[in-house]
Amino acid sequence: MKNLVIDLRFYLICLCFSLYSCSDEGVAQPIQQTGHLALGADVSWITEMEASGVQFYNTGGTSVDGMKLVQSLGVDAVRLRVWVNPQNGWCNQDDLLVKARRAKHLGMRLLIDFHYSDTWADPGQQNKPAAWSTLSFSELKAAVASHTTSVLQLLKDNGIQPEWVQVGNETGNGMLWENGKASVNMANYAALNNAGYDAVKAILPNSKVIVHLQNGQDNSLFRWLFDGLKNNGGKWDVIGMSLYPNKENWEAYNTACIKNINDMISRYQSEVMICEVGMSWDEEEVAERWLKELLKAVNGIPNQKVLGIFYWEPLAYAGWNGYTLGAFDNNGRPTKVWNAFK
Repeated sequence: MKNLVIDLRFYLICLCFSLYSCSDEGVAQPIQQTGHLALGADVSWITEMEASGVQFYNTGGTSVDGMKLVQSLGVDAVRLRVWVNPQNGWCNQDDLLVKARRAKHLGMRLLIDFHYSDTWADPGQQNKPAAWSTLSFSELKAAVASHTTSVLQLLKDNGIQPEWVQVGNETGNGMLWENGKASVNMANYAALNNAGYDAVKAILPNSKVIVHLQNGQDNSLFRWLFDGLKNNGGKWDVIGMSLYPNKENWEAYNTACIKNINDMISRYQSEVMICEVGMSWDEEEVAERWLKELLKAVNGIPNQKVLGIFYWEPLAYAGWNGYTLGAFDNNGRPTKVWNAFK
């Protein structure tokens, strides 16, 4: 019964947006890019928030569709995570498709973030999906390839071709532990990474594949991981970073992050994407200054080697899922940090 309710919920949401996307009224035109940097937002929670009754408001207090709202605030790209078989259905491939269709309808660029887990994959946990828990290593590589292929083929079949695809999320110590734990077996991690990379290229040869690490201010971490990948035949197109400073250390974090970016470009001849940023919503004046300075600095890096910056779940407010680093106040209205995107 629970699965039926979830399936029905997804069907109704899909139907709603399918009907909306077929209407000529209010169809958004593709954004005319004014610069090379993608100004992005991770809005993966949006369907779950909407289903629970959460609304989003513009500065005048009018309720507005959340994805349209962030677009009006300067966002031209969205990042969406996908889990393998999440318990409640949110962020599975069907939910991903609903959100990706909405982004396409608005003419927005798209980054897909594979977690290769049934739940959060991050520096503290890179747990295998339950269905993969007993697989041999060769079977695990095949599962990575099959899941990646399935998700991206679904998007492609619906006319959606992401510009960027992350193979893993914050994989500073690899993924799919223990088999793919980089500090234990870097070669295994490289092989799993390559299974995802090759699957992306088979479906979407023009999409750029990102390997994404936490702590963009930590150059030693990035050198260790990417040297390890390189020495084991690991593949990537773009180096991804997260950066989460606070009001006391943001200047030092920015300086260290820019230094790290320049080193990654020089050391590996790679492009860079800042895949996640955030700061406490109630430090909006500091956050505005921080993000403006970061955008200015990355714009100054030669040859347009930094591809973009994505704010992580800015729509979260009033303690949604315990998260406090969004970019809306407790009344669901945008904070001043959005001024950095103008």
